[in-house]
Amino acid sequence: MATKIRLKRMGAKKAPFYRLVVADSRSPRDGRVVEEIGYYNPVKQPVEIKVDEEKALHWLTTGAQPSETVRALLKKAGVWQKYIAAREAK
Repeated sequence: MATKIRLKRMGAKKAPFYRLVVADSRSPRDGRVVEEIGYYNPVKQPVEIKVDEEKALHWLTTGAQPSETVRALLKKAGVWQKYIAAREAK
């Protein structure tokens, strides 16, 4: 099963709210997920990003591929740098 870390859209019209989820790459955007690892609220000022670092690092090390947007959010949250450091330490 090829897994992806991507955004699942929630919220109302004109007020999006996203959950960072791990899902099978073949499932639809808002379909069944394997695990939720955080959320992203672009409407709130300042933008709110919360990521469970432990879960995110676990999925990244097991081969889950983040989408471009999720990769940018992980960089903002500081998780991506920890993943790169852990990968290079091996």
